[in-house]
Amino acid sequence: MTQGKEEKTAIENGGTVERCGDAELPQSAGERERKQAASCPAGLKVNPAEVNRSSTGGRAVSDDPPEDTHQLPTLFTLVILSKLCCILYRHEGETCEGQLHGEGVACFEGGHMYKGMFSSGLMNGPGVFTLAGGLKYEGEFVCNLPMGRGTYTWPDGSSYEGEVYNGIRQGTGTYKCAKTGVLYRGQWDQGKRHRKGEVYYNQDKSSWYKGDWVKNTREGWGVRCYPSGNIYCGEWKNNLRDGEGTMRWLKLEQQYVGTWKSGVQHGRGTHVWILKRVDGSQYSLSNQYIGDFVQGQRHGQGAFYYAGGAIYEGEWRNNKKHGKGKFTCRDGHVLEGEFVDDQMMTHNQDGHRVPSPLCGVTPLSGSDSLGSDMALNTEYLLDKIPATQQDAEREQLESVVLMHITELKSVYSFYSRLGRVHCPENTFLLTRLQLWRLLKDCNIHHHGITLMQIDHLTREDATSADIHSPFTPMLLCRLLSCLVIVAYHIYHEEMVSQEKLLAACFSKLMTDNILPNAKNVKGFLFRQPDCAVVAVNYLKKCWEAYKTHCKDKTVTYRQLLWMFKDFHLLDNNLTTARLLKIIAAESRDPSNMSCLDLEITFLEFFEVLLGSAEVKCQQASEGLEEGQSLSSPAAEARKDLPETEELSSTEESSAAREDVKTKVNERTQPTEHTEGGERWGVQTRGTEAKDHELDLRIQAIHQFFNHFFFPAFEYNQTVSRNMKEEKLQLTDNI
Repeated sequence: MTQGKEEKTAIENGGTVERCGDAELPQSAGERERKQAASCPAGLKVNPAEVNRSSTGGRAVSDDPPEDTHQLPTLFTLVILSKLCCILYRHEGETCEGQLHGEGVACFEGGHMYKGMFSSGLMNGPGVFTLAGGLKYEGEFVCNLPMGRGTYTWPDGSSYEGEVYNGIRQGTGTYKCAKTGVLYRGQWDQGKRHRKGEVYYNQDKSSWYKGDWVKNTREGWGVRCYPSGNIYCGEWKNNLRDGEGTMRWLKLEQQYVGTWKSGVQHGRGTHVWILKRVDGSQYSLSNQYIGDFVQGQRHGQGAFYYAGGAIYEGEWRNNKKHGKGKFTCRDGHVLEGEFVDDQMMTHNQDGHRVPSPLCGVTPLSGSDSLGSDMALNTEYLLDKIPATQQDAEREQLESVVLMHITELKSVYSFYSRLGRVHCPENTFLLTRLQLWRLLKDCNIHHHGITLMQIDHLTREDATSADIHSPFTPMLLCRLLSCLVIVAYHIYHEEMVSQEKLLAACFSKLMTDNILPNAKNVKGFLFRQPDCAVVAVNYLKKCWEAYKTHCKDKTVTYRQLLWMFKDFHLLDNNLTTARLLKIIAAESRDPSNMSCLDLEITFLEFFEVLLGSAEVKCQQASEGLEEGQSLSSPAAEARKDLPETEELSSTEESSAAREDVKTKVNERTQPTEHTEGGERWGVQTRGTEAKDHELDLRIQAIHQFFNHFFFPAFEYNQTVSRNMKEEKLQLTDNI
């Protein structure tokens, strides 16, 4: 026993220490204490491996947590003294010449046990060694050391199965962590993942890496699939993307091909924002940047190719156009000079340099993925998002807008043409009046928000006079911003659990409201294009009437009812009940009259007038066709109207009717004269009936405004002025 103790001391002071470790499973202080307590006292030496910690360094992936920063369960080097009799306290099995030989069971001091083959007093051949702390090795032994193929099993259920050399993982093997489900299968060297290997980071194997390893770190070439579905294929260094590589963001439909450093884009590269067409076409549109990157941002020399056709070539700083550059608009117009923070600098009359928005629109804030003609102004919504998530939120929102941009541009073009005379170029700007019609067609007002409230939410820098004006022009970028804001306000409570709130709300608005309903025009103004061209001629004067009757800068349906009563517009045809039915025509519940106190926009005001014209003047128009005259007392007031306006209205009516007749004739020319012309006669009678009905509607519009509404409005104004003058005179007399 004395000899054994002396030899034990010599091993502790001068024996070799085998190291093996990895970077997957956390190890608590308690576990370390248990492993230390598992060391064998009388000649059986157990050395815990030194832990290798890998550092992520640099920046982490935006949508994936840092990884490979934990410890593996440690393996142990078993150092057994050659004189086992000094440390054994019990042995069962075969012996030869006084030494353990053949199959047997050995129990050691400290509670450790070996069951297997012995040779010349040493563990040699297949066997199972179980440490007192629970760690078990089952496999081949050579001269008391685990050597060859074997399986390590830890107390928590984690395991390693594969090749072992001198008690450590060496060669090819598989490690599985029972706690996290992490699985590594590949090559090992000195207890570390080294050379080729693959690791799965979760149970369903949706997060993985396959490629090169150097001492437990991803280094060399490899493919990484992240939990989000994003994929990187390229070079690695110290567990980070470094070198040449390609990253695909699947949900965002973006791709970067180029140089990386410390996990971010750095050097020369190409970033593409992909825009797929919805109609199933094999072709796609995309925004694309080709140039320099510094620390993940566009910085240096580069060119940005917008999906809309515009191109910027020049200097960049922190993701913005900054320095010398050239901007080529989609129409071929070229702007060249100095750019500062995404805007081109020009000299004003005083000779000072001032920023000038590109192509007459404001630049993007924070991102260029939509292009300068589709910039979103949603900063106040982003302020509701935690600061650390705002960039990702903006990027996802712009990506969703890009997914629908083809339909949105089509919607913009469609509504901007409403009420316009046909123009071959279709170069119209959307007005607020047409925007209101789009929102009502898509039933936005059925979600507890009025058009007046939307005006306030989307006013941007508009003055009080312009905020409710039907004539205010709306660029495409302003329409997009409006829809994003509307989507948030009607859906944010329902979508609050979504990771990207603004993008989720906008997607729902597009799916539930815009795509199913846009271009299905309702209401009394734009429903019939030919009548709309006539009706818009009365917009300006009706706008004056609307502003005159505004109380606190707004009008309610109840005030509109009183106006009809004050103007003596109600009669046997246009009764109060019929007027209420016109008012509630587009309500979610037309029988509910709670809408009377809602503030209304000019569109709602004007469409009630047009609906009243159909009811009040349709019969009068039919009577005029038979040579009758107007019987309304308001016709007497018609004499006060300027003759030029009446002439203009008459000419417009005639021109509109002629235009309609021309279109009808073009549509109804027969292709074949069969069946004795009977079919042609039926078609002609049908089109003539429609032509006649259209004429009656157009006449009803003229008659209502020229013979009823405007005379009554002017009479009311005259009475109001006279009353004010009389009041002033009475005040002066007092």
